[in-house]
Parts: sequence; structure tokens; C-alpha cells
Amino acid sequence: MPATTDPTAGAGRGRAPAIPMEEEPMRFEDDIKPLFRERDRDSMRFAFDLWSADDVFTHADAILARLNAGTMPCDGAWPAERVDVFRRWIDAGKPA
Repeated sequence: MPATTDPTAGAGRGRAPAIPMEEEPMRFEDDIKPLFRERDRDSMRFAFDLWSADDVFTHADAILARLNAGTMPCDGAWPAERVDVFRRWIDAGKPA
């Protein structure tokens, strides 16, 4: 079964990121970084860089809490399946 996409997603690269299936291995560069748009990155740069694996690894629990609360990103909550991708990445040990 192919991965699904969210047309409102993407890190400002003109394409929506693929949503990995649950059985697929996850990587920051392929699965997490593309979830954050350039606008999201710019909004959070005062605290950390959403396109930095180290920064997102360090702040993952706080990011997940904000995603669950619907307060991140600041212009509207992510769909549940995108929050689930981020949660699965954390549960998988936050692979680089």
C-alpha cells in the first residue's frame, strides 16, 4: 500500500511529504523534516531549528505536546495522521 500525502504539508519545497506506513522504518530527513514548512521553521527559530535533527530530537516531547494541543503550528493544527507520524518517530527512538 503506498504512503498517503497531505497537500497542505511540506517544508516549503513545493510538494507534500509522504506519510510513512506503520511498518516502514523512519528517518528524520525523510519523514519528519518534511512535515515542517519553512514558515514553521521561521516561527520557531527563536527557540530551536525545526529542520535540525539534533534540535527536534532534543525538543521532541515539547513539540509533540504542542502538536497534540493544536497550538503548533501557529496557523492551525496538524491532521491526526501527521501528529501520529511524529509520535511514531519518537516511539521508534527518534532515528536520524
